[in-house]
Amino acid sequence: MAKYTRFTSLALAGVMLALSGCAASSQAADEDQSARLALGTKATYAAPAEDVEYSKAPDEFEPVLIEHVARHGSRLLSSKKYDDLITQLWEMAKKENALTETGERLGPVVGQITAVHEKVGYGMLSTLGEHEHQKMAERAYDRMEDLFEDAEDEDKKINFVTSGVDRAVDSAQNFVQGLVDEDKDLKSLISKPRMDKDVLYFHDTDQAYNDFIDNDPVLAETLEKVEEDPQIVEASKHVLARLFTEEIINKLDSGAIDLVDRGKGKKHLESVVDAAMYLYELYVIAPGMGEDYQVDFSEFVTADDALVLSRVSEAEDFYEKGPSIAGNDVTYKMADVLLADMLDAVAGVREGKTEQAADFRFAHAEEIIPLAALLKLPGSETAQPADTLFSYDNNAWRGAEVAPMGANIQWDVFANDDQDVIVRMLYNEKETAFGFDCKPIEEGSFFYADTELERCLGDLTK
Repeated sequence: MAKYTRFTSLALAGVMLALSGCAASSQAADEDQSARLALGTKATYAAPAEDVEYSKAPDEFEPVLIEHVARHGSRLLSSKKYDDLITQLWEMAKKENALTETGERLGPVVGQITAVHEKVGYGMLSTLGEHEHQKMAERAYDRMEDLFEDAEDEDKKINFVTSGVDRAVDSAQNFVQGLVDEDKDLKSLISKPRMDKDVLYFHDTDQAYNDFIDNDPVLAETLEKVEEDPQIVEASKHVLARLFTEEIINKLDSGAIDLVDRGKGKKHLESVVDAAMYLYELYVIAPGMGEDYQVDFSEFVTADDALVLSRVSEAEDFYEKGPSIAGNDVTYKMADVLLADMLDAVAGVREGKTEQAADFRFAHAEEIIPLAALLKLPGSETAQPADTLFSYDNNAWRGAEVAPMGANIQWDVFANDDQDVIVRMLYNEKETAFGFDCKPIEEGSFFYADTELERCLGDLTK
């Protein structure tokens, strides 16, 4: 029989303590990930670690171009609706003495959120959103410093293009600021941002896409099924029960309440799910405005309830902007114009037509999500069968990973003296392999010949 000495016991205790610590760390990481996923596409940008290292280009290859497209930075609510409707419901409950102790605290917090929005502007970048693109520009400079130094030596332009929407224009300006902070001599090379809605706001004008969103019966039925999920209804009632008495909840359940927002007058609050989802919208916007007003909205919406409620917005983004329903590419085929713009610039390096050092584009989730689906980037590879509802259990798509605030796709382009051209893709600043049957210059490499990308991606733009 083995003999356990005091030393052995202490050693075992140490091992158990270490294992316990690992388990606790793992659990905390899982909880952090769940909390982030619950924010969906409203998640703030997760910058790479400061010590991140990128693959070095092969010898004799020098950086010649950056092709970049990004979603705007973290923003405030797009318009006066969710905050206003919750305020109206809260005021009604206050008059009827139908608030819980927690519910009493909700009104002043929402009032502060509204005050920030009225000061900064609905739909505008938050302070954090401004910083996200400034910092991203600094990292781009550090990653491709030789490119920018060569641009100064050769007087190459650095182009900025936006959708024309204020938050995209402001993100471009923040990015410019980040570059100039790194190297003030770049200022004279930076073009005045121009607007290109055809390339960076294509969701608004694509007729087939808008017809699908407005009239497709399968889409409408699918999203209706998502909202009718018993777990969504249960979570909604659980959220409201923390804030309101049964009288208010019963009124909402019976259809006795119909509130209309005092902004554009288009949004209604008329059900338990409506009320919970509008509270959820405040929950997900709060982290992005943390430098303007710090609020822990989890007092009103728990992390567990938020993760359940996120299924509604996640499904909407997946079906309306992403891989969507199998056999129907209308939600992402329209991104071909953006892909073509990037491929043309890369082809122009070999042909001697691309004279700029970089193209920095600023758009929206409605452009990034379709482009990710068109390219089949990680998480965006798989459409959903029409007879199976999208869920985290059956699909890898996650809004917080596919298109958080500031989401970006960057192609770093390199060339040698023989005019061989290679491209490396970064997706949210992580080296990412091209999909389909694209073959890198060697196994395991993140670099691809420009001619190879034209071969394996060219059909996507036809």
